[in-house]
Amino acid sequence: MNKPIFLGVEYLAIAAFSIEYLMRIWCAPEHALYDTSHDGAQRPAIAMRGHQLGYRNRANSWDAWDVKQFDQYVRELALFGSNCVENIPFQDTSPGPLMRVPRSEMNVRMSEICQRYAQDYWLWTPADFDLNDREKREEALREHDGLYRACPRLDAVFVPGGDPGDNPPELVLSFLEDLARRLLAHHPRAKVWLSLQGFRGERAEVVYRYLDEKRPDWFGGIVCGPSSPSIEATRRRLSPKYPIRHYPDITHNVRAQFPVPWWDPALAFTLGREAINPRPVQFAEIHNALAPLTAGFLSYSDGVHDDVNKVVWNALAWDSRTPVRDILIEYARFFFGAEVADEAADGILALERNWHGSLSDNGGVDATLALWGGLEKKSPRLAGNWRWQMCQLRAVYDAFIRHRLISETALEVEANAALKAAPERGADAAIDTALAILARAVSDPPRPDLRGRVESLCEDLFRSIGLQTSRQRHQASGAERGCVLDFVDHPLNNRWWLEDQFAAIRMLGTEAEKLERVEQLRTWEDPGPGSFYDKVGDVARSPHVVRGDISTLGLLMERTPSPEVLWWEEGRSRQRPAWMEVMNWPIAMKYTGLDPNSDYNIRTTGNGTCLLSVNGERVPPTLDNKGIGEFKVFPVPKRLLKDGTLLLTFERPVETVNWRYQSRLSELWLLKGPTR
Repeated sequence: MNKPIFLGVEYLAIAAFSIEYLMRIWCAPEHALYDTSHDGAQRPAIAMRGHQLGYRNRANSWDAWDVKQFDQYVRELALFGSNCVENIPFQDTSPGPLMRVPRSEMNVRMSEICQRYAQDYWLWTPADFDLNDREKREEALREHDGLYRACPRLDAVFVPGGDPGDNPPELVLSFLEDLARRLLAHHPRAKVWLSLQGFRGERAEVVYRYLDEKRPDWFGGIVCGPSSPSIEATRRRLSPKYPIRHYPDITHNVRAQFPVPWWDPALAFTLGREAINPRPVQFAEIHNALAPLTAGFLSYSDGVHDDVNKVVWNALAWDSRTPVRDILIEYARFFFGAEVADEAADGILALERNWHGSLSDNGGVDATLALWGGLEKKSPRLAGNWRWQMCQLRAVYDAFIRHRLISETALEVEANAALKAAPERGADAAIDTALAILARAVSDPPRPDLRGRVESLCEDLFRSIGLQTSRQRHQASGAERGCVLDFVDHPLNNRWWLEDQFAAIRMLGTEAEKLERVEQLRTWEDPGPGSFYDKVGDVARSPHVVRGDISTLGLLMERTPSPEVLWWEEGRSRQRPAWMEVMNWPIAMKYTGLDPNSDYNIRTTGNGTCLLSVNGERVPPTLDNKGIGEFKVFPVPKRLLKDGTLLLTFERPVETVNWRYQSRLSELWLLKGPTR
């Protein structure tokens, strides 16, 4: 690079730690981040650049850290451009089985670390109790006051309006006033910030009117993050006196503010929300689209798995024109060494591309594995480096899941072929054969070498950085918290659901009933010539879904829907996986080349209400079951088939329930012939 990613006066404070350390970082050729030919110090374009490092049991790694590890991580983030750290001092009261330092002590220690390296120290402190409860309110204020008094440095307190918490804005604003009085008594320059999470319409207007009328100087600004009103809408309404801080979710992959677009369900079910997730290109687009409207960001992070994303946001906040690959080369040069920097940067980009499109069809996944395997042989000295271990784990894990997906998809096809013989052999005999075929996923899985490598790398990461990839082995706080080792063997076909369906079939009273149900299962995803099946939320099984603009920016601006995978029974649901792949709702589904002289019926599964139009005309159902996985049937009027083309569109029902329970579409069949 011809210019540094960063260099600023604020980083002179780091010299208090070690001149020798700085000289090694800034001057050694293999680690050089500063171009000595540059005439002057570069100044960042964005003032606020930081990350939430909340020391709590819910985090998937740093709850196992000591003060020294936090000190090093804050220092490393600072060297890549951070100037803020946000802690979570009170929420989640469980001490955590891995914590080596009491939270009350670490809350102050982190303030001391920030003081040492000229980092702003923020606190994230939700009011997750009823603010009408005077006793709890006073207790919370005393707790805040005690921490404020103990911290040598404290620059800001961020109170989310909701998520968690469900208090009306009037009570929240009164609480903020009381917090501000206590905060300013100990830290006169500090500010209180608020998000509008959970506030919409009149509730948000209450906040805006308060700020317009009172214009309090203690108020720092509005934070925009997950479940908040958009940054654009907030900027239009918020007084220019107050800045906006972005609170981007760079840590979650699914059920998130910025989910991976059209993520293959095989990855969503096994890697889940908090897997190792370098997404440099996607997050560069998101940062650069939204940064001009803000004073900066402190990201939402719950562990080290998003380490690359943190550095990308830092670098772009210094100069949004910096090429992503250049950022990754600097990252790899510093943490891995110059001899592998370019290849490792390309390897990180390849990890992001592993998650694009159909996993089965993505031959690049095995190329990514080969790239990282070659780097591993080239640099055995890096075996204990936790950032290196994370890249290796992702490369191996993605490849293993791909091979399993291909294998288990083929096993289900083979099992369905065995069920075809049920009329001749008998339903029970055919079921026995199908079960034996499906069971080979357990008895004879593909690539046991990759499976073993996944396990060893997970253990290495627990030892090196405290990354908790398993509840049982590593005492992770929850299955959604990056427990990829617990889900590495999760079925990637319908095996669990079929096992339960077969058990129910055996209980039916007559052979005719059994055969009818077996045939329905056998042809579920293969309805026959002239008919079509779409697993609507599966990127590999939804050829008729109109996806529109599925670029990162297209999704960011909410122009197009993207599916997600719901979280049922702690990720262990035996329901049909398609029913957990949420699509609320596709833009459209399109079919061409149909026979205008034939009868067609549309059949769907999903949940709740389906308001279907065919070629712009609302079509009523003749079967309208509402439950998850139950069928709806819509006969297609023949007059709509004149040109052999059908365009299906869906009106979103008006509902007031939580998004998890809203109506949705899971599967859709276009069936040729009479109603079935």
